[in-house]
Amino acid sequence: MRVFSAILVMSLFPTFGMAASVDLSGWVENGYKGNSGAGTWTVQGAGNDSVFQSINGHPTVFFEPGSNAQGTALSGTIKVETSGDDDFVGFVLGYQADEFNSASADFWLLDWKQGNQNPALGGLALSHVTGNISGGSTNPFSTGFWNHNVGFVNEVARGATLGSTGWNDNQEYTFDLEFTSSLIRVLVNGVEEISYAGSFTDGALGFYNFSQS
Repeated sequence: MRVFSAILVMSLFPTFGMAASVDLSGWVENGYKGNSGAGTWTVQGAGNDSVFQSINGHPTVFFEPGSNAQGTALSGTIKVETSGDDDFVGFVLGYQADEFNSASADFWLLDWKQGNQNPALGGLALSHVTGNISGGSTNPFSTGFWNHNVGFVNEVARGATLGSTGWNDNQEYTFDLEFTSSLIRVLVNGVEEISYAGSFTDGALGFYNFSQS
């Protein structure tokens, strides 16, 4: 089980930024290979600004359809509220509706696994998800979502200090994400973990998890 909350800042480089809580009530779930309900995302909080995911299942994302995240910064917190299991939590960037069941996917995955579970490695990683997901295995444990650099998931970077270090049970972490057409930058608890330059297509920012209740 995990709780996500978010504050969206509409400019990446303000001298003084006005932050506003994100209303998540219009966000929706996509499951791997069209498996709707792979996650149960329950929006909560007085301003609908946090969400609770309660299923240990296949890869699932929670995002705002039709939104574009480039040129924004997201700050928020994640806490895994269980001592059971040791798998993935994170974010997607540049995600389009139903790309989890696309023949031509093209988005970015920031995932964080608690422990090593051969061949899956514990730690924080950034990967490019590209290609034919719909033609892949129905078992995500045999794909790159579990074992990066297999099929349509290509890992490109690991965290500077958290690349081989997993999250702790019941500990809250602050994430700051910046996403532009040429940069993905990730800070955890104020420490820069990833700064990756490239050419990125636009799309939604979403929350992600895989095999973690």
